[in-house]
Amino acid sequence: MIAQLAFVAVLGFFGFLLFRRIQRIKKNIGIGKPQPINDNQSERWKTMLLVAFGQKKMFKRLLPAFFHLLIYVGFILINIEVLEIILDGLLGTHRLFAPYLGSFYTGLISFFEVLAVLVILACVVFLFRRNVTRVDRFHKVEMKGWPTLDGNLILVIEIVLMVAILSMNATDQLLQERGADHYTQTGTFLVSGMMKPLFAGMGYGGLLFVERAAWWFHIVGIFAFAIYVTYSKHLHIFMAFPNTFYSRLTPKGKMNNMDEITNEVKIMLGMSTGEDAGAPPEGMKFGAKDINDLTWKNLMEAYSCTECGRCTSECPANLTGKKLSPRKIMMDTRDRMEDVGLSLQKGGKGLEDGKSLLDDYITREELNACTSCNACVEACPVNINPLDIILQMRRYVAMEESAAPQSWNMMFQNVETNFAPWKFAPTDRFKWADEMKEK
Repeated sequence: MIAQLAFVAVLGFFGFLLFRRIQRIKKNIGIGKPQPINDNQSERWKTMLLVAFGQKKMFKRLLPAFFHLLIYVGFILINIEVLEIILDGLLGTHRLFAPYLGSFYTGLISFFEVLAVLVILACVVFLFRRNVTRVDRFHKVEMKGWPTLDGNLILVIEIVLMVAILSMNATDQLLQERGADHYTQTGTFLVSGMMKPLFAGMGYGGLLFVERAAWWFHIVGIFAFAIYVTYSKHLHIFMAFPNTFYSRLTPKGKMNNMDEITNEVKIMLGMSTGEDAGAPPEGMKFGAKDINDLTWKNLMEAYSCTECGRCTSECPANLTGKKLSPRKIMMDTRDRMEDVGLSLQKGGKGLEDGKSLLDDYITREELNACTSCNACVEACPVNINPLDIILQMRRYVAMEESAAPQSWNMMFQNVETNFAPWKFAPTDRFKWADEMKEK
């Protein structure tokens, strides 16, 4: 009874922390502007199943995709055993499903143990890639400090949790063999059965202590992990699903125009009288300076970022030594959200803290380096669109501050007057073709 009450207290404590954190993330995303996304539901479900659940875009790089798949499948299936542990904690039972499933239960747990070993293997491989072979995309400037520690820490935690569950099963089987009360006979599990000699020399009390300690460590570790991931890049474990569901379905190269600007252009070209255009909203701002100027989808994408660096490794600007890193754009957006959200939680100034996403987090040099090629969008395994944020912030610089680089202003002027980026009359545009005919 005492153990049950303790379990309920632990469950309630972590449940409260998780609920509060989810509410904070929801409020932070809500800082963004509204953006209705409710079209083509069938296509959206298909995209989510293929990209988030099916890991479709991960397999562009086979080696990391294979080991990521091991962790992904292991994470999902092993949690079935966690469900049993939770029910045991609430009901005061031990291996609740074993009497009902019989030998199938033994085979099922053995399968989970094989997955646990594969998860350990995958985590070791990833630790090796990050810290020994030092894959370049994991060691960019934005990955210094906490991002690198976070990536390593989560891998170590997963290894420890898997070892804990194997140790629990091994000592559990030894206690069954010694006729311990309440320890249901399950038969020998495949992996933990081979670990029994490690604990065979221990007395009854020692075995009971290790089994119970491993049981509590595993379940508390799972609960703590659930809280931890909400502060970590591993929030993508959950956010990838809604993010891919609300993916942009239009062609990647299509830029979103502002209706107000489009109407003005049409009036200038005589294509519209302006009578059908509504009045611009009061206080309308062109582009984005801070997170409240971005859409909620942009902000949700920042929380969905896996920090894998595939976008940055494909970015031509970054590959040529420019400061732009699409991954950093998403990380900076998330950091700004967290800072504003924490300030509001403490009754602070929030968005009125004298800072903004532009300049204080993301520099103009980074924004100007972007070629708008969409390589980052194509590379992202969970359909994040860093380019949309870059374009909105560049739009603010150009249209609100009139601070676009001089070379850009010359190009804009040429487009306006000559309908092309080059400084020659439209009538001269095909002279080169005439010259080719003469030859």
